Amino acid sequence: MPLDIAIAGASGRMGRTLIEAVLRNDDLKLAAALEITGSPHLGKDAGEFVGAACGVKVTDDVEHALKGCDALIDFTRPEGTLHHVALCRKLGVRPVIGTTGFDDAGKKALSDAATGVAMVVAPNFSVGVNVTFKLLETAARSLGKGYDIEVIEAHHRLKVDAPSGTALRMGEVVAQATGRDLKSCAIYGREGVTGERKDDTIGFSTIRGGDLVGDHTVMFIGMGERVEISHRSSSRMNYATGALRAAQWVVGKPNGLFDMFDVLGFR
Repeated sequence: MPLDIAIAGASGRMGRTLIEAVLRNDDLKLAAALEITGSPHLGKDAGEFVGAACGVKVTDDVEHALKGCDALIDFTRPEGTLHHVALCRKLGVRPVIGTTGFDDAGKKALSDAATGVAMVVAPNFSVGVNVTFKLLETAARSLGKGYDIEVIEAHHRLKVDAPSGTALRMGEVVAQATGRDLKSCAIYGREGVTGERKDDTIGFSTIRGGDLVGDHTVMFIGMGERVEISHRSSSRMNYATGALRAAQWVVGKPNGLFDMFDVLGFR
């Protein structure tokens, strides 16, 4: 039987893409479409967002909507996601979380919730991006500390957090592979007289504009050569299909905090 899937933030760009992806997948069924209280889309047929009415009405009654669902896919905001995760734990629904921008307290709340329910949390669900993470890990270990490292990311003008969760994860992968702590070595932008670049720092640059879906490049800059590893997205559908793959993978697992490396068998 198809898995029953709930989508949070149903009217948003990513929510609509997820709805389209679920409706296209014969192994999945759209069981719930969630929006915040006061949304003008409440009560509408969720399928109308993608031009195919499906009989599922958009609702803000999260607990009622989640009952009987197998998984919730959530690409919204940290405060809403944490509320949804608490309800998922209560109801035995597996969360698949693509929300970014969690502070330390939010990350701890996710970790605590995972003792009671299995969930997949990742800054990016694209299979290609996660392959890029693996390539970065290999490159960082091979190139060692003789290279300066810069992370450059670009997204659409409506994105509210910076650097992106994907860029931060790239920085974490490189930092871990080279024995650094990202919290102490990250440089988020430069201005004025900054002095010479310090060894072992990892720089981040952020671009926001137009309808860019998501571009990420990590530069390993040495004396006389430069290695660049890039990933560029032209559609949100690759994030959606990855999230659906994660949902199918995590259903049936009792508890635990997983990411896309687990889903893809990279560990």
